[in-house]
Amino acid sequence: MAQKDLNERAKKAVLTYNAKESKAVAQEAIDENVDLVALIQDGYTAGIQECGDLFEQKKIFLPHIMAAANAMNAGVDLLTPHLGDSAKSTEGLGRFVICTIEGDIHSIGKDICAIMLKVAGFDVVNLGRDIPLKDIAKACKDNDAVAVGTSALMTSTMVNQKAFEEIMKKEGLKGKCLTNVGGAPVTQQWADEIGADVYSENATDIVNKMVKAVKG
Repeated sequence: MAQKDLNERAKKAVLTYNAKESKAVAQEAIDENVDLVALIQDGYTAGIQECGDLFEQKKIFLPHIMAAANAMNAGVDLLTPHLGDSAKSTEGLGRFVICTIEGDIHSIGKDICAIMLKVAGFDVVNLGRDIPLKDIAKACKDNDAVAVGTSALMTSTMVNQKAFEEIMKKEGLKGKCLTNVGGAPVTQQWADEIGADVYSENATDIVNKMVKAVKG
């Protein structure tokens, strides 16, 4: 089956919350040796982003987003072990710690970023969501991370990104480990204000900026 057809099927599987079909598409893509990165970007990610737009428009609600995420993950989890074969860049760029900041339980956008960073050549350590600030800093130290990304999807949890910058300074990690901030309410102005090294708007943006930042 052509790449475009598989991409459309993956997108539709996410939009219709069909985990079984999502896995079937992923397996076909593996068997037929198509571009798995394109399938993730133009299929699964496109589907979840459209769900996000519908959610913002109040046309679907949180249970739908959760169901769409489950469908997306069903396919992407199957693809992940094979991504090294399709990645455009397989060079080791170092370890990248990523998580949703303390107090915040959103994870879809962060998980997409984690997948695309792995494809780009980072060894990604995905801590999950609602991670205590000290635990994030410890993970950076324990993994000798070159960068750390925190996501905040609410204005009430954005303040923890500022507190995290202070912890990184106290731990002597600032300057050794680049800090990236993202999430719906986060802006470049906020990143500048708190002293974060990089602001990223979405998965494509974080890959482009972090690859450039790490390579110097």
